[in-house]
Amino acid sequence: MTSIVPSTHNPDIVKERKNATCSSEEIAVWYHGGAEKLKNKREIEREIFADLETDYGLKHEYLDHEGVYNRAVEQATKAAKKLRRLQKERNPGGTEIWPGGLYDASSPGILPANSPLSTHLTMFVDVIKGQGTPEQVEKWAGLAENCNIIGTYAQTELGHGTNVRGIETRADYDRKTQEFVLNTPCLQAYKWWPGGLGHTANHANVVAQLYIDGEHKGIQMFIVQVRDLETHMPMPGIDIGEIGKKIGMHAVNQGFLGLKNVRIPRDQMLMKNTKVMPDGTFIESPASRLSYMTMVYTRCLIVNLDALYLLEAATIATRYSAVRRQSPINPDDPEPQIMDHVTQQLKLFPEIASGVAYHLAAEHMWELYYLTVDEINNGKYSRMPEIHALSCALKVLCTTDGCAGIERLRLACGGHGFMTAANIGNIYGNAVAAYTYEGENTVLLLQIGRFLMKSWSNLVEGKQMLSSVEYLRQGQEMNSFQKWDNSWECIINAFKYTAAHKTRVAYESFSERMRAGQTQPEAFNNSGIELTQAAEYHGRQFVAEIFCKAITGPRSSSLSPPTKAVMETLVELYLVHMTLSHLCDILRFIPLTEADVKSLQRRLEVALQKIRPEAVALTDGFDFDDRVLNSVLGAYDGNVYERIFEAAKMSPMNKKPVQDSFEKYLKPFMKSNL
Repeated sequence: MTSIVPSTHNPDIVKERKNATCSSEEIAVWYHGGAEKLKNKREIEREIFADLETDYGLKHEYLDHEGVYNRAVEQATKAAKKLRRLQKERNPGGTEIWPGGLYDASSPGILPANSPLSTHLTMFVDVIKGQGTPEQVEKWAGLAENCNIIGTYAQTELGHGTNVRGIETRADYDRKTQEFVLNTPCLQAYKWWPGGLGHTANHANVVAQLYIDGEHKGIQMFIVQVRDLETHMPMPGIDIGEIGKKIGMHAVNQGFLGLKNVRIPRDQMLMKNTKVMPDGTFIESPASRLSYMTMVYTRCLIVNLDALYLLEAATIATRYSAVRRQSPINPDDPEPQIMDHVTQQLKLFPEIASGVAYHLAAEHMWELYYLTVDEINNGKYSRMPEIHALSCALKVLCTTDGCAGIERLRLACGGHGFMTAANIGNIYGNAVAAYTYEGENTVLLLQIGRFLMKSWSNLVEGKQMLSSVEYLRQGQEMNSFQKWDNSWECIINAFKYTAAHKTRVAYESFSERMRAGQTQPEAFNNSGIELTQAAEYHGRQFVAEIFCKAITGPRSSSLSPPTKAVMETLVELYLVHMTLSHLCDILRFIPLTEADVKSLQRRLEVALQKIRPEAVALTDGFDFDDRVLNSVLGAYDGNVYERIFEAAKMSPMNKKPVQDSFEKYLKPFMKSNL
């Protein structure tokens, strides 16, 4: 089929780029961490996209379920070979290209429905390296990193997910043979959801309840071979398969796993921290929460990914809003670009700001993660509760705000946003899954609430406070907030102050219920609403502060004044929009006047006006390749209508003018007398 898409760019989108004062290239360098990293990213993309067929991403949408999976395996293995070679050429021993390139910003270009290797690369390898002994790491990690074996992380069960303590898979130690015997005692104990488990993985990190001589020893992790390395058939005692189609992530190949008297050697329990000796002696971990660091790592990765998905959707919707013309503002005027409507700006621009805020918060969390890992390796565990709570908070907020934002952006594209070819649906499907996995969001908020209750108790008792909860001191006195002065510092302090008092309210509610005779678990459950609200604000004040510091501090010092001004306007928009969105809680503790609220509303409108001429160039700065966005609405050239029509002509149903169902069903129906 001859393409009808013009070789020239849409004049409206050309005008947007010409009139912007910020530099897309500067933003790209800043966003991707430097000129060299950006250069490498683009060169790697050219390599991995070089042999993709035209309209690969759209054609992918017309494959059946089995075809999507098999195509993903094909593309993932092809890309892996290229990425391995590039890693050796550019930075031997590094991980940023391989395996990082198979789940980074470029990966949707080759894996539109996500990757069946994602859990292997992001969890299976990391768990072995993080929780295995030196001997286990030497035996397994190299095989896994080189993909000589493919693994997954099998924790969640059909009947239990976030409540890890409740999982039912059982491992009994047989000291006679020095083996563990693994069983799923009931249907609910079947492992359910592990990525790649269905038909890709041949090994799994299986989380199970350990028993020695019938005595429970808690949750432990075991390396279990689930498929034969030559035939790929299930191993004896293994019941395995795929769980079926989902809302999104169709190629991840999530699976189920049942085990019946599956025996594995003693050295296939990961024993860096907790150990079982040959005679059955059990040696407990020096820090019971060490295994949580795998979850912290994965939650940091989730924040990276969902921030990325939000910015992808924002780029698509912004470009479309520059090209789409509709609804004159004055009755006799020509139809304007819909981005000229202030209500459209309010749908678009806060999501750009939010995506950047979470991107920067994720960067900061990675720094804290690696610092904590270094401390753990040196026998220091004090930071673990803090980073656990922060990673939970970021995971909850980024997935909640990101998914809601992607949906707002889809709606901002009107009816065309509902088309699969717009790709916002795919992006949403990838993003929304993270709302539940690696900890369901409400449960994570309650875990943060527990951390805040302990922190408030420490404050009341005069004990030392962790740095991330120092702001709680503001909750000890009512009506002590500084005079409202409209500054960014004032807004950030308002969120800290509100967060502190939210924690105080939750603590008082919890304590009152205890005094009334409720058990501690009952009081905690009945205080759940206050606890989750306090937890949310713990995260929001953190993100706001990190965003502001990153834009005003050394992280952004290389930006030119015009580009820096645009990024500062994003901070202004983020802080003001967030304040207006949470006024109900803020006004409970801080006496803003009507004039203060009116000022915030005006500042919101001014920020939208300032971003309006910069929006296309700003989103260009995230440097998403057209093959990554895979959207008829969001292509760089802005030729929206031609691409929509061309995509429609590609539908398999248009290959013949009359469908079989006409003669078989519709025509007889039309001629019948009902």
